[in-house]
Amino acid sequence: MRAKVMMAVSAGIALTACSAEVAMPDAAEGAVLFAENCAVCHGGDAKGGPLTNGRRAPDLTRIAERNGGVFPRVQVLSQIDGYGRGKAPASVMPEFGALLEGETVPVDVEGTLTPTPRPLAALLAYLESIQVGS
Repeated sequence: MRAKVMMAVSAGIALTACSAEVAMPDAAEGAVLFAENCAVCHGGDAKGGPLTNGRRAPDLTRIAERNGGVFPRVQVLSQIDGYGRGKAPASVMPEFGALLEGETVPVDVEGTLTPTPRPLAALLAYLESIQVGS
């Protein structure tokens, strides 16, 4: 009986450790990445700013507002990781592919848990957390 209890406890600890590793990163983790990689163009407050080419980086606190009040996770993920180059060429928005490699976490994208690089998921969590009215 004691052996069964010890096995159950060990299994519970192992499951807890596994789930902690694949948990969605929080907004604080994304804020650090944003400050290191995005704030130079989008500003420390993410409200945009002038670029050297005379254009202006968009206000990232109003993404949902520009999308009818819905935060468009697919489009945001694509824009950050480089797939959304239709609107912002590489000369305006750099590609962060190398930054967004490594461990993946499950991110709910339109009802489907999608393996997503942890830094990309962290940036998504941060951007979603700073939306005006959220």
